[in-house]
Amino acid sequence: MEPRMVFFIGKPGCGKDTQAEFLSKATGWPVISAGDQFRALSQEDSMLGRKVKKEIDSGALAPDWIALHLYLKSLFAVPEEQGVIFDGFSRELSQAELILKSLKWLERPFRVINIEVSDESVRQRLVLRSQKAGRADDGVVDERLRKYYAHTEPVIAFFKKVGALIEIDGEPSPEKIAENIRAVLKI
Repeated sequence: MEPRMVFFIGKPGCGKDTQAEFLSKATGWPVISAGDQFRALSQEDSMLGRKVKKEIDSGALAPDWIALHLYLKSLFAVPEEQGVIFDGFSRELSQAELILKSLKWLERPFRVINIEVSDESVRQRLVLRSQKAGRADDGVVDERLRKYYAHTEPVIAFFKKVGALIEIDGEPSPEKIAENIRAVLKI
């Protein structure tokens, strides 16, 4: 069952959270969610919490250094023999480079799963999610897509170039997507 570290990446609303949970149920590996960590920070009554909340509500990406800190803190807490699923980390090239360097140094094999969906699917999914879950960041879809194309697409190209990327069609049912992911990971 290699690799034991999996990163989910993709457009907003592509199903990263859902697929991370499916994979967690299949493997028993914990999910470390960047979005959950940022949303938790945004609820803190502190200078950092208020600033992160403002960024999230506007659809902006939080500063790179905060994401890098959260990733490293999470990575070093994972026991060596344990698998883990990172959801939503590596939205900027500097994060991708740090992930590659840190995991090479730790000699931990990993794969990055890009869940591919159309922009139209993103818009439809985020409208539904906003109605159900009331996430403030889902109301700024075009800004989030713009950030995706500016920052995350180069990350996908980077992971593809280093041979770590697995591309998955995110348009079928969530169950079929999960089945496809398990098949390519041989889980």
